[in-house]
Amino acid sequence: MFDSSYFDRLSRLKLAINKKSSTLMQGARKSSRKGQSAEFSDFREYMPGDDLRSIDWNAYARLDRLYIKEYMEEKESTVTLFLDLSRSMDYGEKKKHELACEVTAALSCISLSSGDRVVIVDASAPERRFIASGGKAGLKGIVKFLEGCKSTEPSDLYGSVKNFGRMSPGATLIISDLLDEELIKNDGEKLKGLIRYLRYMKQDTKLLHVMAAEELDVTLSGTVNLIDSEDDTSRLKVTMDRTALEKYKKGLDEFISLIRNICRTNGADYHLLSTGASFDRIIFEELYDLYV
Repeated sequence: MFDSSYFDRLSRLKLAINKKSSTLMQGARKSSRKGQSAEFSDFREYMPGDDLRSIDWNAYARLDRLYIKEYMEEKESTVTLFLDLSRSMDYGEKKKHELACEVTAALSCISLSSGDRVVIVDASAPERRFIASGGKAGLKGIVKFLEGCKSTEPSDLYGSVKNFGRMSPGATLIISDLLDEELIKNDGEKLKGLIRYLRYMKQDTKLLHVMAAEELDVTLSGTVNLIDSEDDTSRLKVTMDRTALEKYKKGLDEFISLIRNICRTNGADYHLLSTGASFDRIIFEELYDLYV
């Protein structure tokens, strides 16, 4: 999917994760637990049983009391990516699911390079998931998993997240075109619930809204038959005149604004990604505020 030099460029980045990790694996994130990493945290008085190597003898010489140096313990965070592979993602000159998989691979590389644990979930079949850790060694398996991903059945993002199970504090990224009527009806009540649930699960939530260039800038003309990509039996005959295009543009703007506002008011980051943009621009510019 990417060559080694591109992975080297990605490994220089690091995802910004606001939730403190508390997992037991060693990694590169700062935990709320005290440990023996190189970053100093605080002093406290010595208690019987403490490691004598942690005593600050300079403080003892000045104060005639024993103090222990405490450090922030470095732990891995878990980065979970819910990948929408529904039929609607199989659209565009460059398929939306192709961009979604490429972005997933890039963000997985960044996470693994930071010592984080990566979990990729197929939202169309939540039991199909891939877990990787241990740095760059896990990249090969991730790329192989993503290369086998195809657009199949409709995704249930809400159900996939709610039924995922226990989540360690970390980051959750949802990568989808969000063309799910159940998710956005009633002013996006289900989407609001999904984001609030992730916040309750101590997840730093990021929604990557993938759309085809052809959806963002419609160039169809004349009378066309529109087919529901999730249900081949649903068809609509439309004359793509100026009035129809204006209505579409108005509906598209309202759709994007609804999702953006839901994210903003419920504590999630929102990014709109187009298949028409270069991959470098997406990763190194449009997603720049995902990194530290």
